[in-house]
Amino acid sequence: MEETPELLTSWMDNWSLLSQSWRVAIVVFGLVFATATVAFLVSRIILLLERRFERTSNLWDDAILHALRRPMVGFVWLQGVYWAAEVAHNYSEAEIFSANEKLLELGFVWIIVWTLFGVIKQSEEILTSPIKMKRPMDYTTVNAISKLLRAVVAITAVLTVMQSLGYSISGVLAFGGVGGIAVGFAAKDLLANFFGGFIIHLDRPFKVGDWVRSPDREIEGTVEVIGWRLTTIRTFDKRPLYVPNSVFTQIAVENPSRMQNRRIYETIGIRYADVKEMSDIVSDIRRMLENHEEIDANQTLIVNFLAFNSSSLDIMVYTFTKTTQWVKFHEIKQDVLLKISDIIESYGAEVAFPTRTLHVAETVRIDREARDDNEERDDDRDGERGGDRENRRRQRDSEGKAAARGPVREPSGPGQETTQGDEGEA
Repeated sequence: MEETPELLTSWMDNWSLLSQSWRVAIVVFGLVFATATVAFLVSRIILLLERRFERTSNLWDDAILHALRRPMVGFVWLQGVYWAAEVAHNYSEAEIFSANEKLLELGFVWIIVWTLFGVIKQSEEILTSPIKMKRPMDYTTVNAISKLLRAVVAITAVLTVMQSLGYSISGVLAFGGVGGIAVGFAAKDLLANFFGGFIIHLDRPFKVGDWVRSPDREIEGTVEVIGWRLTTIRTFDKRPLYVPNSVFTQIAVENPSRMQNRRIYETIGIRYADVKEMSDIVSDIRRMLENHEEIDANQTLIVNFLAFNSSSLDIMVYTFTKTTQWVKFHEIKQDVLLKISDIIESYGAEVAFPTRTLHVAETVRIDREARDDNEERDDDRDGERGGDRENRRRQRDSEGKAAARGPVREPSGPGQETTQGDEGEA
């Protein structure tokens, strides 16, 4: 393939009727056109092969063909442009064409990296897809491995490019060993986060989508992203929380998403007056829980008279639901509590609430009654005094009115009664 530009050059020398510039332009245009045609054909052929292999049960041939289609088209264009540049270089002294070989090598490295990245991506999708795999792998683990493979490919590509450009890899590695110590001291937190992320991917205390919380820190929410430096957690009020991975190596992490049951633990009190019904109430509650379709009877189930409380007789209810879903758990708990309330009412009992009974001593009661009697007698005497004062006041008012009217004349005989006014008129 390296002799192709020389063959085209010798073939162009036979075109004596055309100038050199025209001959170069025609050949370059022809190479570009041929490259475009071949690239189109390669793309169509690989696409047809993809559709054909989709009918097979093997998923990896589809993944490899899908990962190869675009890099193969890029490879055709890379080779075609290189030939065109070599033809132009044979008739031109421009410095840009002197780097054709180096650019071709860099292009090959780029094509290989592109292909490997595509294969890694397709493999990641296949391994984590529940549709394509009967037993899909954990997304967090596959994602960590794919990131590690991409890092290896990228580092290898960089070293290859440096070697092709004339740099000594051994010198670079030696410098990296010495400089790595200094970088390690300067970026110890970054390295701690990196290794913390590695430990998370290795131990897998949680994965993307898990609900996690820590009793040591105010960390609680759903895991969204596990990166090499940070882990993103979405809190329940929908705020993002970015936690450095090194933190998880220093704290305890609880993963409620992996619990198998949810617990109902309640203390219910009835009145002291209902103590005779206690045994039957406890038995009915236990029977109800054992027959409840959402209660896991295989787990610990406790219903017992617990204690004499200050204002109630306490019953302990301890059981587990089959579900771990938060919303459904509260629906089941509500149903259980309402059924317990119905059982208590069916025996004429009642749920107790805080009350206090005050017992008064007999001597205090007698003293209080005597004091009340004295107060009543005092009130009666005050009422009598008030009545006397009112009568005297009324008497004074009537005497004052009589004095204002003057003396009244005694009648002289039958039918002869007159007033002072009448006598004056006569």
